[in-house]
Amino acid sequence: MPWVVRDAVRDINRMVGRRWQAIDPLLPDPAALPAGCGAPLVVNGDNGRMAGLGVCVHHHVPAGSLNQTWGAADRFTLVPRLAGQDIGAPADLLLAQWREHLATVGATRGPDSSASVVWPSMDITGVGALLRHGLQPLTVIAVRARPSVSPGSSGRPGPPTAPRGAHGVTIRAAGPADEDVVTDLELRLIRYDMHFGGPVWRAGTASLVREEIRGSLARPATWTWLAEYGGHPVGLLVAQPPQDSGWIAGMTSTSPAAYLQTMFVDTRERGTGIGAALVRNLHARLDAAGVAVTLLHHSQVNPLSAPFWYRMGYRPLWTSWESRPATALR
Repeated sequence: MPWVVRDAVRDINRMVGRRWQAIDPLLPDPAALPAGCGAPLVVNGDNGRMAGLGVCVHHHVPAGSLNQTWGAADRFTLVPRLAGQDIGAPADLLLAQWREHLATVGATRGPDSSASVVWPSMDITGVGALLRHGLQPLTVIAVRARPSVSPGSSGRPGPPTAPRGAHGVTIRAAGPADEDVVTDLELRLIRYDMHFGGPVWRAGTASLVREEIRGSLARPATWTWLAEYGGHPVGLLVAQPPQDSGWIAGMTSTSPAAYLQTMFVDTRERGTGIGAALVRNLHARLDAAGVAVTLLHHSQVNPLSAPFWYRMGYRPLWTSWESRPATALR
């Protein structure tokens, strides 16, 4: 890459970083652009200087991988860098170039494909362009920051305080003997989430989920909890501690970060406080350990998700805008 172009990319990243910090301090500095499946897409301003660029990343998820359950087999993701304050017009131009690029890639023509852009949730000036090009807000990465340390305290992590529970409900760590129960609850969650356009049920989904759960429950320190009512399992929470959350920790400026992977309550028990008790149990542990932020994914269109998670202290950080198949991009 010529040094003039490298300098332009560096300058754009700096401007994007300042913009992101002004919009949302929990956003990270822009990372280096990844290698794409084609040449970088470049948008010039009225003065002829580079005003933005983007890279299209093609990720093919092979059959037999559990990752195929979480979306299309062929995933095309645009990584944009747009400078300036009002980025609506540059975003339109960049998305139009991306559509032209995708039209030349054979894998986009299959039904098992998607085109997506992960966009800062608080960055509203580009939303119109995303909508005009046929993208829909599908998934949110939400964030909860550890509550501020009270004045006069040492600021050091301490033992977890007992969180408020739900009447008649017991929360306990799951172990290897709970494999069937945990697998059943996890698969029920996947089937429920399929209503909202996220997961895709595959031939190997059930067996691959069981295999992952078996390995997780065999670890000495489990991060899987069950809620029981009347001796029956009615809720599940699975989390990843900071040492296992590096794959998503770069989505925020604050560390250490944990990830809340799964939370599911039996449909007959929703609204009774079981889900909140499970989440408070996790938060008490993370706060006592000094974990700065917790991240999670939830469906944008699930009518239960956003109200629940925002009551639990989470708010949007990133939104994944998607079209399926990829050729649905306008």
